[in-house]
Amino acid sequence: MSSLEEICGGLPLHPLLENRGRKKGVPHAPVRTPNLTAQEEKLALQNALRYFPPEVHKELALEFAEELKLYGHIYMYRFCPAIEMRAYPIEEYPCKTKSAAAIMHMIMNNLDPSVAQFPQELVTYGGNGQVFSNWAQFWLVMHYLSEMTEEQTLVMYSGHPLGLFPSPRYAPRLIITNGMVIPNYSSRDEYEKMFAMGVTMYGQMTAGSYCYIGPQGIVHGTVLTVLNAGRRYLGVEDLAGRVFVTSGLGGMSGAQAKAAVIAGCVGIIAEVRPTPLCFHSVMMNFLHPFPCLLYYRDARENKITLSLGYHGNVVDLWERFVYELDTTGEQLVDLGSDQTSCHNPFSGGYYPVQLSFEEANQLMSTNPGRFRTLVQESLRRQVAAINRLSDKGMFFWDYGNAFLLEAQRAGADVEKRGANKIEFRYPSYVQHIMGDIFSLGFGPFRWVCTSGDPQDLATTDLIATSVLEEAIHQGVSASVKQQYHDNIHWIREAGKHSLVVGSQARILYSDQKGRVSIAVAINRAIAEKRIKAPVVLSRDHHDVSGTDSPYRETSNIYDGSAFCADMAVQNFVGDAVRGATWVALHNGGGVGWGEVINGGFGLVLDGSAEAEEQAKIMLSWDVSNGVARRCWSGNSNAYETICQAMEETGKLKVTLPHKVVDESILEQALHR
Repeated sequence: MSSLEEICGGLPLHPLLENRGRKKGVPHAPVRTPNLTAQEEKLALQNALRYFPPEVHKELALEFAEELKLYGHIYMYRFCPAIEMRAYPIEEYPCKTKSAAAIMHMIMNNLDPSVAQFPQELVTYGGNGQVFSNWAQFWLVMHYLSEMTEEQTLVMYSGHPLGLFPSPRYAPRLIITNGMVIPNYSSRDEYEKMFAMGVTMYGQMTAGSYCYIGPQGIVHGTVLTVLNAGRRYLGVEDLAGRVFVTSGLGGMSGAQAKAAVIAGCVGIIAEVRPTPLCFHSVMMNFLHPFPCLLYYRDARENKITLSLGYHGNVVDLWERFVYELDTTGEQLVDLGSDQTSCHNPFSGGYYPVQLSFEEANQLMSTNPGRFRTLVQESLRRQVAAINRLSDKGMFFWDYGNAFLLEAQRAGADVEKRGANKIEFRYPSYVQHIMGDIFSLGFGPFRWVCTSGDPQDLATTDLIATSVLEEAIHQGVSASVKQQYHDNIHWIREAGKHSLVVGSQARILYSDQKGRVSIAVAINRAIAEKRIKAPVVLSRDHHDVSGTDSPYRETSNIYDGSAFCADMAVQNFVGDAVRGATWVALHNGGGVGWGEVINGGFGLVLDGSAEAEEQAKIMLSWDVSNGVARRCWSGNSNAYETICQAMEETGKLKVTLPHKVVDESILEQALHR
């Protein structure tokens, strides 16, 4: 078992680590099929070997070539460290700065087997959300961080540590870019080749920026989505006896069962994978739809909060609900969605109903063309069943996982007549549910207690709830008050449901005022020693200003700019110049490679006055950037929110749009 000092010592070359290959008994990423030419294979091998001196090339070349052949990528399994991979208390890291130690804490949390989806392939979540491209990069990054001073910045090119560069103390200590490919070459096929050659990487959102906190984030997001879906679609505050049907119990989607329980409804979630870990969050697990429906009917009639896991393909489940509708006339579903990794549909993100799990994994690598055909056929069947139930009153939404986008590409009936190309028959949950909340400035604000002490997390929970309660007491609008109440409820429930996996982290949705106030209060608690160690602030990139994603985060922007990425890039740059400890910019996110640009940050609170000022100015920008853009696009919530922010902040001056009151003049001007 290696130590933290050893993994900070640079690549272990004298002697080389023993090649133990892939571990058995742990989940592994599906085999990739990059279809490299002979010259590209040679280049991939050459690129991998450049991390090592010539005297070890002959030995490593053989095993790296074998990895490329067997798995479609060179992960460098030999260099997977023997240390227990987890977020160690910050004081245990051998670093010259607290900032570097905090980054190490976050990186190792992302690779913790209890957190990461495929830890040996450095995949944190989403099927292909990488922390690094290979294990050599991990060793080099840890070494650079251990050597870093407050006058250096580590620069990361798509998993590759370019090096430490001189910089002023106020500059970020780490700058990350992932997948910044020239737009004309940002296709899936090109990505598979470039990833196999080791020159680019898909960092998803919080995987490649080292800010993932396990499934808690998506539990919280799903709770808010389901609660607000009930308000919008069903007109109810209480979801007792209401039924939410969806799919996905692995990785982030595994959060859906707990979210259904916290929201107070009956949740039925399908999952094809056989691993028991997928079903640990459900209250009951079934192998066949019929007994599942028996328990479901009882829970529905008696308004029992319950989460049921169906171990099978969700298409079978949807078609069973259609059968019940056709034979009994009973509509059994109120709310429906999908959380399979449809941004990655042909490499393990979506399993076709025609095949067993094992058959699908085999066909995926042996005949990818046939596998693609079956996936698209399965998507058409799934949509046909959803359409039938929707016609009878079920409310379905796209969860931003590219489900409707891939269904459209498969030829499924998801078209919305007369709509623009970012709209479908069913709305994105951003369009109808969360978009207006984003436009109020609310989004997934999160923090990590680097002491690793649960008591520190409990202290921050109390701080956050008291800050929001005080804000309500001082007076806020009705819409903001409702969101604050939802999040106070969430914080109180989170502690009861054992949501911490890996680092001692918490998430809530808050607006600009709430985020700044919570950050300041936590920083002062650190200064007063009520919190034992620095706290890392971050957020999901799925937020008001971090992401330009026309089929998810910006799907409710209708001024024609939904495919423009100025906001995310400005967010990345703006956070960097306002004091973020690290910043990240990615091509790709929850809806897939080439479909989104997103920016994120990490900010270390250490109790200093400097950290407080950085938190105030950086968090204010991080929110206002997006609210201002949404205001300019015509969103009324954003208009009111940014106007209020300008009143409260004298130096903030935003260009406001003038609305065309009489739209008939447009027609007259165009057709005179």
